[in-house]
Amino acid sequence: MADFVADEPMLNGRKSPRRKYFRHLRILLATISFLENSMAPPPVKPGLGAATPIDKRELQTVIDQSKADPTAVRTLRCHTVAQGRLSQLNYIRDLPPQPVTEHAPEGPLGEAAAPNASEALLAALGSCLSIGIHANALAQGIRIRSLELDIEADIHMTSVWGGGDRQPRTIGFESIRVSVRMDADASRKALAALVRHTVLWSAVANTLHNPVHLDIALAPAAAA
Repeated sequence: MADFVADEPMLNGRKSPRRKYFRHLRILLATISFLENSMAPPPVKPGLGAATPIDKRELQTVIDQSKADPTAVRTLRCHTVAQGRLSQLNYIRDLPPQPVTEHAPEGPLGEAAAPNASEALLAALGSCLSIGIHANALAQGIRIRSLELDIEADIHMTSVWGGGDRQPRTIGFESIRVSVRMDADASRKALAALVRHTVLWSAVANTLHNPVHLDIALAPAAAA
């Protein structure tokens, strides 16, 4: 990092307060720069799908913690706030708000600023499967060099939100197709077994596959 000021004279054999201030400032800026570079992941170009190895000890710690109390249930929460023009912001833990929008971009060259709700669901499934494949591969001693999943599903848009065509038809996805591509040190038979095992124990895949009770109701009125 370049110096901000030139060397200054010594005062009674000691560095001047101004020089000491700028020295501390340089250290502070260097620390901030290091933290930013270490926390911000480098951009990944589409199609590369390079898989960073998981630390096996860290994975085992997570497994041991889950086994310690088989009855433990963790409640996950999301706070959704409507923003207008069919856009929402979703607040999860202390993370930055995650946008979801149904607003189509205007014009042939318009680009959507965020996924719609159904695309976000596909992203959740793909992410859950990817994590599970990677973690189970590590547990089985299979080295994965790259991992990519293509997730797609068909949806009828004419009856969306119940405001259009109400003829009897499936609302939402009838099926979801996932294609898994990976470069790994294992036979195709072993990799196929790995994928099947992952799907069997995927939280999101089971949520989609199993009948899930939905408890959706108007919140109690605020006290006057």
